[in-house]
Amino acid sequence: MVLLQKNIVKAILALVLLSATTFLVAQESASGDHVRVRWLAPETFAAGEPATIGFYFEVDPEWHVYWRNAGDSGAAPRFDLSVTGAHAGDILWPVPKRLPIEHLTNLGYEGNVAYLLPLTPEQDAGQVVLEANLEWLVCKIDCIPGFGTMRLERPVMASQAWDASDRDLVAGFLARVPKRQADSPWRATALLEEGEEVVLTLQGAGETPEVFPLDGALLTAAEPEVQRRDDSIVFRFQRVPGAAPAQSAGFVVSDGAQAWSLEQVPFGLRGESPAQSLWLLVLAAFAGGVILNLMPCVFPVLSIKVFGLINSGAGHRMREALLYGAGVLATFAALGALLLALRAGGAAVGWGFQLQSAPVVLALIALFWLMALSFSGLFEFGHRLMNLAGSSRGGSFATGVLAVFVAAPCTGPFMGAALGAAAVLPALSAMAIFLALGVGLAAPFLLLCASPPLLRRLPQPGPWMDKLRQFLAFPLYLTVIWLLWVLGRLLGEDGWLIGSLLLVALVFAIWLGGTIKRGGRAVGYLFSAIALVMAFSALQLREGKVSVAGEGAWQPFEPAAIAAAREEGRGVFIDYTAAWCITCQVNKKLVLDLPEIQEIFQRNNVYLVRADWTDHNPEITRALAALGRNSVPVYAWYAPGTSRPELLPQILQESMITGLFEDSPSQSKEDDTQ
Repeated sequence: MVLLQKNIVKAILALVLLSATTFLVAQESASGDHVRVRWLAPETFAAGEPATIGFYFEVDPEWHVYWRNAGDSGAAPRFDLSVTGAHAGDILWPVPKRLPIEHLTNLGYEGNVAYLLPLTPEQDAGQVVLEANLEWLVCKIDCIPGFGTMRLERPVMASQAWDASDRDLVAGFLARVPKRQADSPWRATALLEEGEEVVLTLQGAGETPEVFPLDGALLTAAEPEVQRRDDSIVFRFQRVPGAAPAQSAGFVVSDGAQAWSLEQVPFGLRGESPAQSLWLLVLAAFAGGVILNLMPCVFPVLSIKVFGLINSGAGHRMREALLYGAGVLATFAALGALLLALRAGGAAVGWGFQLQSAPVVLALIALFWLMALSFSGLFEFGHRLMNLAGSSRGGSFATGVLAVFVAAPCTGPFMGAALGAAAVLPALSAMAIFLALGVGLAAPFLLLCASPPLLRRLPQPGPWMDKLRQFLAFPLYLTVIWLLWVLGRLLGEDGWLIGSLLLVALVFAIWLGGTIKRGGRAVGYLFSAIALVMAFSALQLREGKVSVAGEGAWQPFEPAAIAAAREEGRGVFIDYTAAWCITCQVNKKLVLDLPEIQEIFQRNNVYLVRADWTDHNPEITRALAALGRNSVPVYAWYAPGTSRPELLPQILQESMITGLFEDSPSQSKEDDTQ
């Protein structure tokens, strides 16, 4: 009897172990009606070495699963992941096919497909563990939902080890994943709304590609109407009935062998022939760069340049001008390359992004403060600070760098369209625009140095130069005040406090250097270094962002509120601005915030929006991109009942605002009553 009981217990234990083993094996796969899912993964991972694994859906003949945009019906699969021992990226979706079903069009995959997942094991991980809760929909005509849970456990070894067939499957589906926009042979040159149609124009070489919309809530999945125009192809998509207004749209373009993703193509983008369009944009950028010399944000640096020019001998002026031009061009090229690199990586950035960084603003505050003190004669810093002011051979290059850094956030006439186009053009064309801006900014200084008649008009050096140097310190003090205000807008009251304490500490360091007879300069340097480290550390400890509140009648930028106001039939005026943009501040004080202009807005029931771009705001960046801009100021007027805005010039006048309402119904009623 006892022996029988022992045998029964052993049998039960064996069944439990067998069931547990079966359960663990089953965890590496999932199944449902007409679908089986398993992992495509290596047998071992390698520490720190990226790998692409996959969820392999084996689908019965005549059945299909869906893409990220499922089309007119259906649903994309969902992947709820928990990852231990590795860093996972976003799901990669191979390019789909159009699947007509009666009067509908879906986007998905007939037959087997692998949804891919980039994965990088941690350096110190012993194993990688993934748990995935899956939901999917498989359809023929009828649709059947499916659910499953999968688990993957793999050791982390010295190298990856793959089953050859699984590796080939991953490579095949990875080749069908859309590549980044920068690598695409096709570029979007226009995206316009025409009634219930959305018209996309592509330029490029090759046969007509297939184009799939990324947003199924905006555009239907049906095959667009296609027209060939010279080297352009026009695609006419149908808008989803009742779709909310959008500022941009994304597409996947496929030639059958490869695919590319065109993300956030802005509505309102209009194309011309490539050569004509690029040359016009380059000329506009050059003109904008020339006018930039007159913008108020550039004036302090202009003062430094003029002082450096007067202080140079006639024989060295051309060399100084070339060094200054080289500094301008190098900095424009560097900022442009950084912006393009961030754009290629999917970041939403715009021109002037450097002054959205509190550490950069604080560094400029310290630099301009020391320059101003040096100009005032408070101290001499071995002429190194004067090098930055342009008074020695290497200083003119540094002056060019500084000129661009301070001038770039300001945009004047002609610059907005050129910079907006640079945000969507191919890299080489965009870089041509950035360099044209640099040539325009440097041209007046180069012309002054290269022209003997202009040089003869310059006064001869003399004692008056000390007075001029002291006078030019005051624009620098004003610049410091402006930058302190910008820092305050970025960080709140703490910004003012940190910046002001740093200024006092630097003056105290200079005083120590002049007061202590032995080793005073070293003490001053040490105290300055400590003050700078403490100030920048305080910026890092500052938590949170300053909330952007409305100013009087102006409301903060909220897309939902703007859409609601337009649906009510109200006009909407949006002021895209930033604290570091002096042009924006001048337009506010001289035009937008005047009582008489505010009264006009109120009389016409205008919804006023102040889109503050002082700090990095991705929503505002995307809104600017949708308008074909990536810099401020931008003034967008949505008249009641219109779908597209009117963009006003960067330099405002009162007549431009009053002209918006000359023919409006409310204005006519006002005139009739009078």
